[in-house]
Amino acid sequence: MVNTKVDLCGITLDNPVMAASGTFGYGYEFAELYDINMLGTFSFKGTTLEPRFGNPTPRIAECREGLINSIGLQNPGVDKVIEEELPKLAKCLHKKVMANIGGFSVSEYVEVSRRLDGCEQVGWLEINVSCPNVHGGGIAFGTDAAAAAEVVAAVREVATKPVIVKLSPNVTDIVSIARACEKAGADGISLINTMLGMRIDLKTKRPIVANTMGGFSGPAVFPVALRMVYQVFESVDIPVVGIGGVSSAEDVIEMMLAGATAVQVGAANLVNPYVCREIVEDLPAVMNKYGIDDLSSIIGGAHNG
Repeated sequence: MVNTKVDLCGITLDNPVMAASGTFGYGYEFAELYDINMLGTFSFKGTTLEPRFGNPTPRIAECREGLINSIGLQNPGVDKVIEEELPKLAKCLHKKVMANIGGFSVSEYVEVSRRLDGCEQVGWLEINVSCPNVHGGGIAFGTDAAAAAEVVAAVREVATKPVIVKLSPNVTDIVSIARACEKAGADGISLINTMLGMRIDLKTKRPIVANTMGGFSGPAVFPVALRMVYQVFESVDIPVVGIGGVSSAEDVIEMMLAGATAVQVGAANLVNPYVCREIVEDLPAVMNKYGIDDLSSIIGGAHNG
């Protein structure tokens, strides 16, 4: 009998499989398809202080081995999330959920974090300093070590729950930013968010996405994400959550060998809404195939020797 349990910042997950923010809504939509309690947990849709309509349409462009999105943090605002979305979620998820938090200023990050930290359902605060879709917002913090650390330190002062910082891959030195966040008080690092990309319509000869560029995700980014997880694991002493192009149980194992304690599945949910369920179901067989009895034992295993 294999053991799929892992510990993420003091909270035990039945397995390391999580759905990534922005690809799983607030959970109850997917609960109509299968029992989402079989997942480790998920990170709900990025939440800001005020409601956001998001970026203009079109917002999606298909690519080989992935897609580009420019949603722009569309969400109903933190108060509506607490008053309406979380009560709906409580009816179908009986585990702690990860709250993904966006902001346009340090004070906004702090206020949204403070409000969600007070919710019993929330187990972790995932501070998104990496969204490439919002002008003047997250990317300004996520591409500068000092700015990212400022956000983390401010949130840490009001948070009682683990603070996990979601970093952008659109930087030259991911390690220095991860270290700065750890020093500022982060309890964990999640990476990567989407890479910056674009597509052009050959008929109109114009960018397909109204915002010109957007976040590129999908299987094509997996090797980049894996590399960054590997680098950050070697450089910090806090847990890493691996994200980027994950679509199979084998990908989960590979991410964990690189250093991930838990693994988020993003764009694959938009292609196959059952993918997280399938990955969880496949994990024991894949573990047996590779002689793995306990998933916790392989975290960072590729660094040994």
